[in-house]
Amino acid sequence: MTELIWDGKYDKDGRKNAPVRISLPFQTIETVNESAQDRELTLELFSQGKATEWRNRLIWGDKKYVLPSLLAEFAGEVDLIYIDPPFDTGADFTFSTEIPGSETRFTKQPSIIEQKAYRDTWGKGQDSYLQWFYETVVLLHDFLAESGSIYVHCDYRVSSSIGLILDEIFGKENFQNEIIWHYYNVASVSRKCFGRKHDTIFFYAKGRKPRFNWDDMREAYSPNSNWVRVSDSYGDDRYGPNERGKLMHDVWRIPTINNMAKERVDYPTQKPKALLERIIKASSNEGDLVLDCFIGGGTTSAVAEGLNRRWIACDLGRFAIHTTRKRLLSVEGVKPFVVQNLGKYERQEWMSAEFRGGGGGNHQHAYRNFILELYHAIPMMGYAWLHGVRAGRMVHVGSVDAPVTIGDVKSVVTEFWKYAGKATDATTNGVDILGWDFGFELNEVATQIAAEANVDLKFKKIPREVLEKQAVEQGDIRFFELAALSVDLTVCERDEPHKTGSVVRLELTDFVIPPDDVPKDIQETITHWSQWIDYWAVDWDFRNDTFHNQWQSYRTKQEPDLQKEVTHTYENPGDYTVMAKVIDILGNDTTKAIEVNIK
Repeated sequence: MTELIWDGKYDKDGRKNAPVRISLPFQTIETVNESAQDRELTLELFSQGKATEWRNRLIWGDKKYVLPSLLAEFAGEVDLIYIDPPFDTGADFTFSTEIPGSETRFTKQPSIIEQKAYRDTWGKGQDSYLQWFYETVVLLHDFLAESGSIYVHCDYRVSSSIGLILDEIFGKENFQNEIIWHYYNVASVSRKCFGRKHDTIFFYAKGRKPRFNWDDMREAYSPNSNWVRVSDSYGDDRYGPNERGKLMHDVWRIPTINNMAKERVDYPTQKPKALLERIIKASSNEGDLVLDCFIGGGTTSAVAEGLNRRWIACDLGRFAIHTTRKRLLSVEGVKPFVVQNLGKYERQEWMSAEFRGGGGGNHQHAYRNFILELYHAIPMMGYAWLHGVRAGRMVHVGSVDAPVTIGDVKSVVTEFWKYAGKATDATTNGVDILGWDFGFELNEVATQIAAEANVDLKFKKIPREVLEKQAVEQGDIRFFELAALSVDLTVCERDEPHKTGSVVRLELTDFVIPPDDVPKDIQETITHWSQWIDYWAVDWDFRNDTFHNQWQSYRTKQEPDLQKEVTHTYENPGDYTVMAKVIDILGNDTTKAIEVNIK
């Protein structure tokens, strides 16, 4: 068989360069649409070491780590894979967002980590893209059941090469179809060539007997449809004298999503539901498992949910995860699902590899100095909680595997006043606290502590880009200050006689977002703080583990207004922590915790 060769496919010893196969544990950062009863059952089963009920999974992270981490659990278990990988050097991670309450739109450029993904994919031209795609498909092959199938979506720029790679990995004998998606409603005019009005979808099987629901592929015949009479193909009628048979062909006339379409979510690579419905119905049954590791606008998971399939959906883009979460919530009867990432485990793996030369305290010391250098701060010796100084402000570097907590803040403030006078280069009373994650309750309580101690504290996120060597080398690291959320919570007694518990009312009252990531002209269009907010959710009984999304309000094209207050009835007295989570129009999340006593 002819083999496609590219620079980087083989190492110096003539062996194929294989994908990373490091398996890391997942962190569940949110459960969505799970009832209190289901939550209690899940916690009980988990504490007893028993299997919990299946939850569909929405995963934010780099597929380089996400896929190997899933493989241990799902090798040979996936029934259908659909992928629409990036096949353009353009900005697939760029998205356009609208300022609520105005006619202003602006384009949000890719984050540094998303830009890094593109540099890795296209940095050496098509050679680096082909190696990236090859390593991805090698892993995906291992996920499929013997009766499973994969559909790979591409266009004219890479289709010829992708077909050869799929032949190599799946075997030419397992090639099923080259499907042409003809988007006939798109204008395409060129004076140099014929207008381009189609994409290619390669359909490959894992084994010799792939699942294919031919009977489900029958619909009423109509002119200009994707269906032909059986007699047109075979010369006779095959479903009886009074039945006209229909057979589907491999050219699919499906329109793209127009600007006014109800399903449009303004994600640049969004595919129409009709396209995914056809694929999922053809190659899976109810209850089967569907995987998509380039979810984009979330069409695959939304359609799989509506067709009663199980699903796993992954993406590197934060906004893709947020768009998909909203889209799933709009599916009628959506089942509970979880949002996950690799969090601290990915960072631990990075730290081990990056600083393995040091041991014990030297290990931590090397890590802190690395972060301080990226923050353009000067390291300081002899302090437990104060690690550096920058422009007269002292700097604390948070742990790689734990969030910054209130206890950390108290220790930083105490040490600041105990030792700051000895540091001649610390000329103000300010401390910048850098962290990968921050405790949910941090903002309000830390602000109070800072005010009481007369210390100017700023909390800044250590970006995930720190883990990427090329981003570091190119100086692409930026530390952004956290947004601040204000809410009011009011407790009212219940009107019903002989009923215990109370009704609480939760209201958003303010939201301040650091403007670093928003152009000045866009900032000027914001006339009310609520315009920054795209979505918010509430966990009425947060227990310092996972955020359980029990209620949410979000903007859609059909419902652009945001509900800013909500009530909840507590049946049982006790102390509760109410957690509010806001996701802004840039896709970033901010949380706020409130303690409440129900009598």
